[in-house]
Amino acid sequence: MEQKTIQIAGSITVDELSKALGLSVTDLIGTLFKNGIVATINQRLDYETASIIIDELGLKDVKLERKNTATKTANGPTRELSDKAVTRPPVVAVMGHVDHGKTTLLDTLLNKKTVEGEAGGITQHISAYQLEHDGRLITFLDTPGHEAFAAIRQHGAMLTDIVIIVVAADDGVKPQTIEAINFAKTANAKIIVAINKIDREGADIPRTMADLANNGLQPEEWGGDIVMVPISAKQNQNLDKLLDMILLTADLEELKADINIPAEGLVIESHMEVGKGSVVNLLVTGGELKTGEFIVAGSTYAKIRTMLDWKGKPKGKATPSTPVTITGFKELPNFGDRFTEAKDEKTARKMALLNAQNAANESASANVTSSDLLRMMNVADNSKVFNVIIKGDVLGSVTSVVDSLKMIDTHGEITLNIVSTGVGDINENDVYMAAGDNTVIYGFNVSVPINISKMAARDGVKIRTYKVIYELLDDAKSEMENLLDAEIIEEDKGEMKVLGVFRTEKTSIIAGGEVLKGDAKPGYLAKVIRDKKYLGEAEVTSVQKEKMDVKELVAGETGGLALKTKAKIDLQVGDRLKFFTRESKKRTL
Repeated sequence: MEQKTIQIAGSITVDELSKALGLSVTDLIGTLFKNGIVATINQRLDYETASIIIDELGLKDVKLERKNTATKTANGPTRELSDKAVTRPPVVAVMGHVDHGKTTLLDTLLNKKTVEGEAGGITQHISAYQLEHDGRLITFLDTPGHEAFAAIRQHGAMLTDIVIIVVAADDGVKPQTIEAINFAKTANAKIIVAINKIDREGADIPRTMADLANNGLQPEEWGGDIVMVPISAKQNQNLDKLLDMILLTADLEELKADINIPAEGLVIESHMEVGKGSVVNLLVTGGELKTGEFIVAGSTYAKIRTMLDWKGKPKGKATPSTPVTITGFKELPNFGDRFTEAKDEKTARKMALLNAQNAANESASANVTSSDLLRMMNVADNSKVFNVIIKGDVLGSVTSVVDSLKMIDTHGEITLNIVSTGVGDINENDVYMAAGDNTVIYGFNVSVPINISKMAARDGVKIRTYKVIYELLDDAKSEMENLLDAEIIEEDKGEMKVLGVFRTEKTSIIAGGEVLKGDAKPGYLAKVIRDKKYLGEAEVTSVQKEKMDVKELVAGETGGLALKTKAKIDLQVGDRLKFFTRESKKRTL
Protein backbone atom coordinates (compact mmCIF):
# COMPACT_ATOMS: atom_id res chain seq x y z
CA MET A 1 0.00 0.00 0.00
CA GLU A 2 1.32 3.48 -0.91
CA GLN A 3 2.33 5.53 2.10
CA LYS A 4 0.52 8.84 2.66
CA THR A 5 2.63 11.80 3.84
CA ILE A 6 1.12 14.58 5.96
CA GLN A 7 3.14 17.74 6.57
CA ILE A 8 2.54 19.71 9.77
CA ALA A 9 3.89 23.21 10.29
CA GLY A 10 3.73 23.75 14.05
CA SER A 11 0.22 22.41 14.65
CA ILE A 12 -2.92 21.19 12.88
CA THR A 13 -6.62 21.37 13.75
CA VAL A 14 -8.70 18.26 14.43
CA ASP A 15 -10.73 19.05 11.30
CA GLU A 16 -7.62 19.41 9.11
CA LEU A 17 -6.09 16.18 10.45
CA SER A 18 -9.32 14.20 9.92
CA LYS A 19 -9.46 15.35 6.28
CA ALA A 20 -5.77 14.56 5.73
CA LEU A 21 -6.29 11.06 7.18
CA GLY A 22 -9.50 10.48 5.24
CA LEU A 23 -11.42 9.87 8.48
CA SER A 24 -14.63 11.38 9.75
CA VAL A 25 -14.01 14.12 12.30
CA THR A 26 -16.36 12.23 14.65
CA ASP A 27 -14.08 9.17 14.63
CA LEU A 28 -11.01 11.31 15.33
CA ILE A 29 -12.72 13.17 18.17
CA GLY A 30 -13.83 9.79 19.56
CA THR A 31 -10.22 8.54 19.58
CA LEU A 32 -9.11 11.69 21.39
CA PHE A 33 -11.93 11.24 23.89
CA LYS A 34 -10.83 7.65 24.61
CA ASN A 35 -7.41 9.06 25.48
CA GLY A 36 -8.78 11.62 27.91
CA ILE A 37 -9.10 14.63 25.57
CA VAL A 38 -12.50 16.26 25.13
CA ALA A 39 -11.79 17.83 21.73
CA THR A 40 -13.56 20.27 19.44
CA ILE A 41 -13.38 20.42 15.66
CA ASN A 42 -11.17 23.54 15.77
CA GLN A 43 -8.84 22.31 18.50
CA ARG A 44 -5.18 22.41 17.46
CA LEU A 45 -2.82 19.46 17.94
CA ASP A 46 0.97 19.71 17.83
CA TYR A 47 3.20 17.39 15.79
CA GLU A 48 3.89 14.92 18.62
CA THR A 49 0.20 14.69 19.56
CA ALA A 50 -0.78 13.97 15.97
CA SER A 51 1.87 11.21 15.90
CA ILE A 52 0.47 9.63 19.07
CA ILE A 53 -3.09 9.71 17.73
CA ILE A 54 -2.05 8.17 14.39
CA ASP A 55 -0.33 5.37 16.32
CA GLU A 56 -3.49 4.90 18.42
CA LEU A 57 -5.51 4.59 15.20
CA GLY A 58 -3.07 1.99 13.86
CA LEU A 59 -2.50 3.85 10.59
CA LYS A 60 0.75 2.24 9.41
CA ASP A 61 0.48 3.78 5.91
CA VAL A 62 0.60 7.38 7.19
CA LYS A 63 3.86 9.28 7.59
CA LEU A 64 4.14 12.64 9.35
CA GLU A 65 6.69 15.27 8.36
CA ARG A 66 7.54 18.60 9.93
CA LYS A 67 7.02 21.41 7.44
CA ASN A 68 9.59 24.20 7.62
CA THR A 69 8.06 27.56 6.82
CA ALA A 70 10.97 29.96 7.30
CA THR A 71 14.69 30.28 7.87
CA LYS A 72 16.20 31.13 11.27
CA THR A 73 17.79 34.54 11.55
CA ALA A 74 18.36 36.49 14.71
CA ASN A 75 17.59 34.68 17.91
CA GLY A 76 14.21 33.06 17.61
CA PRO A 77 11.85 34.82 15.19
CA THR A 78 12.16 33.51 11.66
CA ARG A 79 12.11 35.27 8.32
CA GLU A 80 13.89 34.97 4.99
CA LEU A 81 16.97 37.19 4.93
CA SER A 82 17.31 39.67 2.11
CA ASP A 83 20.49 40.22 0.09
CA LYS A 84 20.88 43.49 2.04
CA ALA A 85 21.23 41.75 5.42
CA VAL A 86 24.16 42.99 7.49
CA THR A 87 26.43 41.29 10.00
CA ARG A 88 25.13 41.47 13.55
CA PRO A 89 26.73 40.81 16.97
CA PRO A 90 26.39 37.28 18.38
CA VAL A 91 23.94 36.70 21.22
CA VAL A 92 25.56 34.50 23.85
CA ALA A 93 23.91 32.68 26.76
CA VAL A 94 25.96 31.62 29.76
CA MET A 95 24.68 28.37 31.30
CA GLY A 96 25.76 25.56 33.55
CA HIS A 97 25.44 24.10 37.03
CA VAL A 98 24.70 26.30 40.05
CA ASP A 99 27.88 27.60 41.73
CA HIS A 100 30.12 26.80 38.76
CA GLY A 101 30.81 30.51 38.23
CA LYS A 102 28.49 31.78 35.47
CA THR A 103 27.66 35.07 37.16
CA THR A 104 31.25 35.56 38.34
CA LEU A 105 32.35 35.16 34.71
CA LEU A 106 29.93 37.86 33.55
CA ASP A 107 30.86 40.11 36.48
CA THR A 108 34.52 39.91 35.53
CA LEU A 109 33.81 40.49 31.84
CA LEU A 110 31.51 43.42 32.49
CA ASN A 111 33.24 44.84 35.60
CA LYS A 112 30.13 44.73 37.72
CA LYS A 113 29.11 43.04 40.95
CA THR A 114 25.86 41.10 41.39
CA VAL A 115 26.50 37.82 43.21
CA GLU A 116 26.20 39.18 46.74
CA GLY A 117 22.83 40.77 45.96
CA GLU A 118 21.24 37.60 44.65
CA ALA A 119 19.07 35.41 46.86
CA GLY A 120 20.99 32.28 47.72
CA GLY A 121 23.81 33.41 45.41
CA ILE A 122 21.77 32.25 42.41
CA THR A 123 20.87 34.45 39.44
CA GLN A 124 17.11 35.00 39.62
CA HIS A 125 16.30 36.67 36.28
CA ILE A 126 17.44 36.78 32.70
CA SER A 127 19.45 39.94 32.14
CA ALA A 128 21.13 41.15 28.97
CA TYR A 129 24.47 42.93 28.67
CA GLN A 130 26.87 44.02 25.92
CA LEU A 131 30.62 44.38 25.83
CA GLU A 132 33.16 45.31 23.18
CA HIS A 133 36.11 43.11 22.26
CA ASP A 134 38.55 43.93 19.48
CA GLY A 135 36.20 46.67 18.30
CA ARG A 136 33.20 44.31 18.00
CA LEU A 137 30.10 43.95 20.17
CA ILE A 138 28.99 40.75 21.92
CA THR A 139 25.57 40.47 23.62
CA PHE A 140 25.36 38.27 26.72
CA LEU A 141 22.27 36.78 28.34
CA ASP A 142 22.78 35.90 32.00
CA THR A 143 20.32 33.04 32.47
CA PRO A 144 19.19 31.69 35.87
CA GLY A 145 21.39 28.99 37.26
CA HIS A 146 19.36 26.62 39.45
CA GLU A 147 17.59 23.59 38.03
CA ALA A 148 14.28 25.08 39.14
CA PHE A 149 14.69 27.65 36.35
CA ALA A 150 14.80 24.97 33.65
CA ALA A 151 11.85 26.50 31.82
CA ILE A 152 13.13 30.08 31.75
CA ARG A 153 16.61 28.78 30.94
CA GLN A 154 15.16 26.99 27.94
CA HIS A 155 13.65 30.28 26.77
CA GLY A 156 17.11 31.78 27.21
CA ALA A 157 18.69 29.18 24.98
CA MET A 158 16.09 29.80 22.29
CA LEU A 159 17.19 33.46 22.13
CA THR A 160 20.83 32.70 21.49
CA ASP A 161 23.37 31.93 18.78
CA ILE A 162 26.14 30.65 21.06
CA VAL A 163 25.90 28.96 24.46
CA ILE A 164 28.81 29.10 26.87
CA ILE A 165 28.60 26.02 29.08
CA VAL A 166 30.47 26.81 32.31
CA VAL A 167 31.87 23.72 34.07
CA ALA A 168 33.98 23.85 37.22
CA ALA A 169 37.27 21.98 36.79
CA ASP A 170 37.10 20.76 40.40
CA ASP A 171 33.49 19.54 40.22
CA GLY A 172 32.83 18.25 36.69
CA VAL A 173 29.58 17.67 34.84
CA LYS A 174 26.42 17.94 36.96
CA PRO A 175 22.69 17.47 36.18
CA GLN A 176 22.23 21.17 35.36
CA THR A 177 25.25 20.99 33.05
CA ILE A 178 23.51 18.22 31.11
CA GLU A 179 20.28 20.26 31.02
CA ALA A 180 22.16 23.23 29.59
CA ILE A 181 23.81 21.01 26.95
CA ASN A 182 20.42 19.62 25.92
CA PHE A 183 18.83 23.08 25.74
CA ALA A 184 21.68 24.39 23.60
CA LYS A 185 21.36 21.45 21.22
CA THR A 186 17.58 21.88 21.03
CA ALA A 187 18.07 25.56 20.10
CA ASN A 188 20.65 24.60 17.43
CA ALA A 189 23.07 27.00 19.12
CA LYS A 190 26.83 26.60 18.82
CA ILE A 191 28.45 25.41 22.06
CA ILE A 192 31.68 26.66 23.64
CA VAL A 193 32.78 25.18 26.98
CA ALA A 194 34.44 27.37 29.60
CA ILE A 195 36.26 25.08 32.04
CA ASN A 196 36.24 27.39 35.06
CA LYS A 197 38.02 27.47 38.43
CA ILE A 198 41.30 26.09 37.04
CA ASP A 199 43.07 28.00 39.83
CA ARG A 200 41.45 25.86 42.53
CA GLU A 201 43.04 22.94 44.32
CA GLY A 202 41.62 19.74 42.87
CA ALA A 203 41.06 21.22 39.40
CA ASP A 204 41.46 18.47 36.79
CA ILE A 205 41.06 19.71 33.22
CA PRO A 206 41.58 16.34 31.42
CA ARG A 207 39.08 14.62 33.72
CA THR A 208 36.54 17.42 33.09
CA MET A 209 37.05 17.11 29.32
CA ALA A 210 36.54 13.35 29.54
CA ASP A 211 33.37 13.91 31.58
CA LEU A 212 32.08 16.31 28.89
CA ALA A 213 33.01 13.87 26.11
CA ASN A 214 30.96 11.19 27.85
CA ASN A 215 28.01 13.58 27.68
CA GLY A 216 28.23 14.26 23.95
CA LEU A 217 30.68 17.19 23.84
CA GLN A 218 33.87 16.02 22.13
CA PRO A 219 36.79 18.49 22.57
CA GLU A 220 38.61 19.77 19.48
CA GLU A 221 41.87 18.49 20.97
CA TRP A 222 40.44 14.98 20.84
CA GLY A 223 39.19 15.19 17.27
CA GLY A 224 35.78 16.66 18.10
CA ASP A 225 34.16 19.97 17.19
CA ILE A 226 33.65 21.60 20.61
CA VAL A 227 35.95 24.46 21.63
CA MET A 228 36.94 24.17 25.31
CA VAL A 229 38.72 27.08 27.00
CA PRO A 230 40.26 26.62 30.49
CA ILE A 231 39.59 29.82 32.47
CA SER A 232 39.52 31.33 35.91
CA ALA A 233 36.71 33.88 36.04
CA LYS A 234 37.81 35.02 39.49
CA GLN A 235 41.44 35.57 38.42
CA ASN A 236 40.54 36.96 34.95
CA GLN A 237 42.60 34.19 33.35
CA ASN A 238 42.12 33.33 29.64
CA LEU A 239 38.95 35.43 29.32
CA ASP A 240 40.33 37.23 26.25
CA LYS A 241 40.82 33.83 24.62
CA LEU A 242 37.21 32.94 25.43
CA LEU A 243 36.01 36.18 23.78
CA ASP A 244 38.22 35.46 20.76
CA MET A 245 36.55 32.04 20.40
CA ILE A 246 33.09 33.65 20.58
CA LEU A 247 33.92 36.06 17.75
CA LEU A 248 35.56 33.31 15.68
CA THR A 249 32.46 31.11 16.09
CA ALA A 250 30.24 34.06 15.13
CA ASP A 251 32.32 34.62 11.98
CA LEU A 252 31.96 30.96 10.99
CA GLU A 253 28.18 31.16 11.54
CA GLU A 254 27.93 34.33 9.40
CA LEU A 255 25.28 35.84 11.67
CA LYS A 256 23.20 38.43 9.82
CA ALA A 257 20.00 40.44 10.15
CA ASP A 258 18.02 42.89 8.04
CA ILE A 259 17.86 46.49 9.19
CA ASN A 260 15.70 47.91 6.39
CA ILE A 261 12.58 46.29 7.81
CA PRO A 262 10.13 47.18 10.61
CA ALA A 263 11.82 46.63 13.97
CA GLU A 264 11.16 43.28 15.65
CA GLY A 265 12.47 41.21 18.52
CA LEU A 266 11.62 39.50 21.79
CA VAL A 267 10.51 40.49 25.27
CA ILE A 268 13.11 39.20 27.73
CA GLU A 269 11.78 40.80 30.92
CA SER A 270 8.98 43.09 32.13
CA HIS A 271 7.85 44.59 35.41
CA MET A 272 6.12 47.62 36.90
CA GLU A 273 7.98 50.51 38.55
CA VAL A 274 6.45 53.32 40.56
CA GLY A 275 6.64 56.54 38.54
CA LYS A 276 7.61 54.75 35.34
CA GLY A 277 4.80 52.27 34.76
CA SER A 278 5.71 49.25 32.65
CA VAL A 279 9.45 48.73 32.26
CA VAL A 280 10.26 46.20 29.58
CA ASN A 281 13.58 44.67 28.48
CA LEU A 282 13.72 43.85 24.78
CA LEU A 283 16.21 42.13 22.50
CA VAL A 284 16.09 43.56 19.00
CA THR A 285 16.41 40.84 16.34
CA GLY A 286 15.69 42.79 13.15
CA GLY A 287 15.25 46.34 11.90
CA GLU A 288 16.14 49.45 13.90
CA LEU A 289 14.16 50.33 17.03
CA LYS A 290 13.87 54.05 17.78
CA THR A 291 12.43 56.21 20.55
CA GLY A 292 8.92 57.43 19.69
CA GLU A 293 8.02 54.41 17.55
CA PHE A 294 4.99 52.22 18.14
CA ILE A 295 5.50 48.52 18.82
CA VAL A 296 3.12 45.63 19.51
CA ALA A 297 3.88 42.66 21.79
CA GLY A 298 1.13 40.09 22.29
CA SER A 299 -2.11 41.80 23.25
CA THR A 300 -0.54 45.11 24.27
CA TYR A 301 1.28 47.94 22.54
CA ALA A 302 3.53 50.87 23.33
CA LYS A 303 4.75 54.21 22.09
CA ILE A 304 8.36 54.11 23.21
CA ARG A 305 8.76 56.98 25.69
CA THR A 306 12.29 56.19 26.83
CA MET A 307 14.93 53.71 25.70
CA LEU A 308 18.05 52.87 27.71
CA ASP A 309 21.01 50.60 27.05
CA TRP A 310 22.04 47.89 29.54
CA LYS A 311 24.04 50.43 31.54
CA GLY A 312 20.98 52.65 31.96
CA LYS A 313 22.17 55.32 29.51
CA PRO A 314 19.71 56.86 27.01
CA LYS A 315 19.77 55.26 23.58
CA GLY A 316 18.03 56.72 20.54
CA LYS A 317 18.38 53.72 18.23
CA ALA A 318 18.85 49.96 18.75
CA THR A 319 20.06 47.62 15.99
CA PRO A 320 19.83 43.77 15.80
CA SER A 321 21.24 41.78 18.76
CA THR A 322 21.00 44.86 21.00
CA PRO A 323 19.28 44.65 24.43
CA VAL A 324 17.36 47.74 25.56
CA THR A 325 15.01 48.76 28.35
CA ILE A 326 11.98 50.78 27.32
CA THR A 327 8.92 52.40 28.90
CA GLY A 328 5.56 53.14 27.29
CA PHE A 329 3.65 49.85 27.20
CA LYS A 330 -0.04 50.15 28.10
CA GLU A 331 0.13 46.78 29.90
CA LEU A 332 2.93 44.35 30.70
CA PRO A 333 3.76 42.06 27.76
CA ASN A 334 4.57 38.44 28.49
CA PHE A 335 8.07 37.04 28.75
CA GLY A 336 9.04 35.55 25.39
CA ASP A 337 6.46 37.57 23.40
CA ARG A 338 7.63 38.69 19.97
CA PHE A 339 7.35 42.43 19.35
CA THR A 340 6.90 44.12 15.98
CA GLU A 341 6.91 47.74 14.89
CA ALA A 342 3.65 49.41 13.84
CA LYS A 343 3.41 52.53 11.67
CA ASP A 344 1.04 54.42 13.98
CA GLU A 345 -1.06 54.09 17.15
CA LYS A 346 -4.22 53.08 15.27
CA THR A 347 -2.39 50.20 13.59
CA ALA A 348 -0.72 49.18 16.88
CA ARG A 349 -4.05 49.15 18.73
CA LYS A 350 -5.65 47.08 15.96
CA MET A 351 -2.76 44.56 15.91
CA ALA A 352 -2.85 44.21 19.70
CA LEU A 353 -6.62 43.66 19.65
CA LEU A 354 -6.30 41.04 16.92
CA ASN A 355 -3.56 39.26 18.91
CA ALA A 356 -5.80 39.30 22.00
CA GLN A 357 -8.72 37.81 20.01
CA ASN A 358 -6.48 35.10 18.54
CA ALA A 359 -5.15 34.28 22.01
CA ALA A 360 -8.72 34.04 23.34
CA ASN A 361 -9.71 31.75 20.46
CA GLU A 362 -6.69 29.53 21.05
CA SER A 363 -7.52 29.40 24.77
CA ALA A 364 -11.12 28.50 23.98
CA SER A 365 -10.06 25.70 21.66
CA ALA A 366 -7.58 24.51 24.32
CA ASN A 367 -4.72 23.55 22.02
CA VAL A 368 -3.35 20.14 22.95
CA THR A 369 0.35 19.31 23.11
CA SER A 370 1.85 15.85 23.34
CA SER A 371 2.69 16.37 27.03
CA ASP A 372 -0.94 17.31 27.70
CA LEU A 373 -2.15 14.19 25.90
CA LEU A 374 0.25 11.83 27.64
CA ARG A 375 -0.55 13.38 31.02
CA MET A 376 -4.28 13.01 30.43
CA MET A 377 -3.83 9.43 29.25
CA ASN A 378 -2.00 8.61 32.49
CA VAL A 379 -3.89 10.70 35.07
CA ALA A 380 -6.07 8.61 37.33
CA ASP A 381 -9.74 9.46 37.52
CA ASN A 382 -9.43 10.02 41.25
CA SER A 383 -6.47 12.43 41.06
CA LYS A 384 -6.49 15.24 43.58
CA VAL A 385 -6.19 18.93 42.70
CA PHE A 386 -3.57 21.35 44.04
CA ASN A 387 -4.75 24.94 43.57
CA VAL A 388 -2.19 27.75 43.50
CA ILE A 389 -2.04 31.48 42.82
CA ILE A 390 1.36 32.78 41.70
CA LYS A 391 2.51 36.39 42.20
CA GLY A 392 5.98 37.56 41.21
CA ASP A 393 8.02 40.72 40.95
CA VAL A 394 8.42 40.37 37.18
CA LEU A 395 6.79 38.25 34.49
CA GLY A 396 9.95 36.19 33.94
CA SER A 397 9.79 35.05 37.57
CA VAL A 398 6.11 34.15 37.26
CA THR A 399 6.80 32.17 34.07
CA SER A 400 9.64 30.21 35.64
CA VAL A 401 7.68 29.45 38.82
CA VAL A 402 4.63 28.22 36.89
CA ASP A 403 6.66 26.13 34.45
CA SER A 404 8.83 24.69 37.23
CA LEU A 405 5.71 23.72 39.22
CA LYS A 406 4.44 21.89 36.15
CA MET A 407 7.69 19.92 36.04
CA ILE A 408 7.07 18.32 39.46
CA ASP A 409 6.26 14.69 38.70
CA THR A 410 3.18 13.59 40.65
CA HIS A 411 2.78 10.30 38.75
CA GLY A 412 -0.68 11.39 37.65
CA GLU A 413 -2.02 11.50 41.21
CA ILE A 414 -2.06 15.29 41.70
CA THR A 415 -3.46 17.76 39.16
CA LEU A 416 -1.86 21.22 39.34
CA ASN A 417 -4.45 23.98 38.89
CA ILE A 418 -3.03 27.48 38.36
CA VAL A 419 -5.95 29.62 39.57
CA SER A 420 -4.29 32.88 38.52
CA THR A 421 -0.93 34.56 38.04
CA GLY A 422 0.18 38.16 38.23
CA VAL A 423 2.93 40.69 38.80
CA GLY A 424 3.06 42.76 41.98
CA ASP A 425 2.36 42.40 45.69
CA ILE A 426 -0.30 40.01 46.99
CA ASN A 427 -3.63 41.85 47.22
CA GLU A 428 -7.27 41.50 48.31
CA ASN A 429 -8.35 39.96 45.02
CA ASP A 430 -5.79 37.15 45.42
CA VAL A 431 -7.16 36.34 48.88
CA TYR A 432 -10.77 36.45 47.62
CA MET A 433 -9.92 33.95 44.84
CA ALA A 434 -8.11 31.64 47.27
CA ALA A 435 -10.73 31.66 50.03
CA GLY A 436 -12.74 28.48 50.56
CA ASP A 437 -10.95 26.50 47.86
CA ASN A 438 -7.87 25.19 49.71
CA THR A 439 -5.69 27.37 47.47
CA VAL A 440 -2.11 28.35 48.34
CA ILE A 441 -0.88 31.80 47.32
CA TYR A 442 2.82 31.80 46.45
CA GLY A 443 4.69 35.09 46.25
CA PHE A 444 8.14 35.32 44.69
CA ASN A 445 10.15 38.44 45.54
CA VAL A 446 6.93 40.28 46.50
CA SER A 447 5.49 41.64 49.75
CA VAL A 448 2.32 40.96 51.73
CA PRO A 449 0.81 44.14 53.23
CA ILE A 450 -0.23 43.81 56.89
CA ASN A 451 -3.94 44.23 56.09
CA ILE A 452 -3.71 41.43 53.51
CA SER A 453 -2.00 39.13 56.04
CA LYS A 454 -4.81 39.78 58.52
CA MET A 455 -7.43 39.19 55.85
CA ALA A 456 -5.79 35.89 54.84
CA ALA A 457 -5.56 34.74 58.48
CA ARG A 458 -9.24 35.56 59.00
CA ASP A 459 -10.28 33.62 55.88
CA GLY A 460 -7.90 30.70 56.47
CA VAL A 461 -5.90 31.36 53.29
CA LYS A 462 -2.28 30.15 53.09
CA ILE A 463 0.23 32.74 51.84
CA ARG A 464 3.86 31.75 51.34
CA THR A 465 6.53 34.17 50.11
CA TYR A 466 10.03 33.26 48.95
CA LYS A 467 13.11 34.91 47.49
CA VAL A 468 14.77 31.68 46.36
CA ILE A 469 12.71 29.70 43.91
CA TYR A 470 13.79 26.19 44.86
CA GLU A 471 12.56 26.85 48.41
CA LEU A 472 9.16 27.74 46.93
CA LEU A 473 9.18 24.54 44.89
CA ASP A 474 10.12 22.46 47.93
CA ASP A 475 7.12 23.92 49.78
CA ALA A 476 4.79 23.22 46.85
CA LYS A 477 6.08 19.66 46.63
CA SER A 478 5.42 19.20 50.35
CA GLU A 479 1.87 20.54 49.94
CA MET A 480 1.27 18.09 47.09
CA GLU A 481 2.60 15.22 49.18
CA ASN A 482 0.08 16.11 51.89
CA LEU A 483 -2.67 15.48 49.34
CA LEU A 484 -1.45 11.95 48.63
CA ASP A 485 -3.17 9.07 50.36
CA ALA A 486 -0.89 7.44 52.91
CA GLU A 487 0.81 4.18 51.97
CA ILE A 488 -0.34 1.23 54.11
CA ILE A 489 2.47 -1.21 54.88
CA GLU A 490 1.71 -4.61 56.40
CA GLU A 491 4.45 -6.89 57.73
CA ASP A 492 3.87 -10.54 58.62
CA LYS A 493 5.00 -11.46 62.16
CA GLY A 494 3.88 -14.98 62.95
CA GLU A 495 1.13 -17.61 62.98
CA MET A 496 -0.74 -19.54 65.70
CA LYS A 497 -3.00 -22.61 65.58
CA VAL A 498 -6.02 -22.23 67.89
CA LEU A 499 -6.18 -25.15 70.36
CA GLY A 500 -8.89 -23.79 72.65
CA VAL A 501 -11.50 -21.00 72.84
CA PHE A 502 -12.33 -20.01 76.41
CA ARG A 503 -14.58 -17.01 75.97
CA THR A 504 -16.19 -15.22 73.03
CA GLU A 505 -17.98 -11.90 73.45
CA LYS A 506 -19.11 -9.17 71.06
CA THR A 507 -15.77 -7.36 70.97
CA SER A 508 -13.35 -9.68 72.78
CA ILE A 509 -12.03 -13.24 72.66
CA ILE A 510 -9.85 -15.28 74.99
CA ALA A 511 -8.21 -18.27 73.35
CA GLY A 512 -5.14 -20.47 73.52
CA GLY A 513 -2.91 -22.11 70.95
CA GLU A 514 0.53 -23.00 69.64
CA VAL A 515 2.75 -20.53 67.81
CA LEU A 516 3.75 -22.26 64.56
CA LYS A 517 6.19 -19.57 63.31
CA GLY A 518 7.40 -16.11 64.17
CA ASP A 519 6.00 -14.73 67.42
CA ALA A 520 2.89 -13.29 69.09
CA LYS A 521 3.03 -9.98 70.98
CA PRO A 522 0.60 -7.48 72.48
CA GLY A 523 -0.13 -4.83 69.85
CA TYR A 524 0.01 -7.23 66.91
CA LEU A 525 -3.00 -7.48 64.61
CA ALA A 526 -4.33 -10.91 63.71
CA LYS A 527 -6.24 -12.18 60.68
CA VAL A 528 -8.62 -15.03 61.55
CA ILE A 529 -8.40 -17.73 58.86
CA ARG A 530 -10.52 -20.89 58.57
CA ASP A 531 -9.90 -23.28 55.68
CA LYS A 532 -8.11 -20.47 53.80
CA LYS A 533 -11.11 -18.15 54.23
CA TYR A 534 -10.77 -14.77 55.94
CA LEU A 535 -13.23 -14.37 58.83
CA GLY A 536 -12.16 -11.09 60.39
CA GLU A 537 -9.46 -9.11 62.13
CA ALA A 538 -8.51 -8.74 65.80
CA GLU A 539 -5.89 -7.01 67.92
CA VAL A 540 -3.73 -8.84 70.46
CA THR A 541 -4.14 -7.00 73.79
CA SER A 542 -2.23 -9.42 76.08
CA VAL A 543 -0.23 -12.65 75.96
CA GLN A 544 0.01 -15.31 78.70
CA LYS A 545 2.21 -18.32 79.30
CA GLU A 546 1.40 -20.67 82.17
CA LYS A 547 -1.18 -18.11 83.39
CA MET A 548 1.47 -15.35 83.64
CA ASP A 549 1.51 -12.25 81.45
CA VAL A 550 4.54 -12.29 79.13
CA LYS A 551 5.94 -9.98 76.47
CA GLU A 552 5.77 -12.58 73.71
CA LEU A 553 5.26 -16.16 72.65
CA VAL A 554 7.72 -17.55 70.11
CA ALA A 555 7.53 -20.44 67.66
CA GLY A 556 7.00 -23.80 69.43
CA GLU A 557 5.46 -22.27 72.56
CA THR A 558 1.84 -22.55 73.66
CA GLY A 559 -0.07 -19.95 75.60
CA GLY A 560 -3.14 -17.77 75.81
CA LEU A 561 -4.23 -14.60 74.04
CA ALA A 562 -6.69 -11.84 74.73
CA LEU A 563 -8.06 -10.41 71.50
CA LYS A 564 -10.06 -7.24 70.82
CA THR A 565 -12.41 -7.20 67.82
CA LYS A 566 -14.62 -4.60 66.15
CA ALA A 567 -17.36 -7.15 65.50
CA LYS A 568 -18.10 -10.60 66.90
CA ILE A 569 -15.97 -13.41 65.40
CA ASP A 570 -16.95 -17.05 65.97
CA LEU A 571 -13.43 -18.33 66.66
CA GLN A 572 -13.13 -22.13 66.67
CA VAL A 573 -10.50 -24.77 67.47
CA GLY A 574 -8.36 -25.39 64.39
CA ASP A 575 -8.58 -21.81 63.11
CA ARG A 576 -5.35 -19.97 62.31
CA LEU A 577 -4.34 -16.56 63.62
CA LYS A 578 -1.92 -14.80 61.26
CA PHE A 579 -0.14 -12.01 63.14
CA PHE A 580 1.02 -8.82 61.39
CA THR A 581 1.69 -5.11 61.91
CA ARG A 582 0.17 -2.30 59.89
CA GLU A 583 1.86 1.07 59.41
CA SER A 584 0.56 4.16 57.70
CA LYS A 585 3.48 5.88 55.94
CA LYS A 586 3.43 9.33 54.37
CA ARG A 587 4.21 9.11 50.68
CA THR A 588 6.69 11.32 48.86
CA LEU A 589 6.93 12.45 45.26
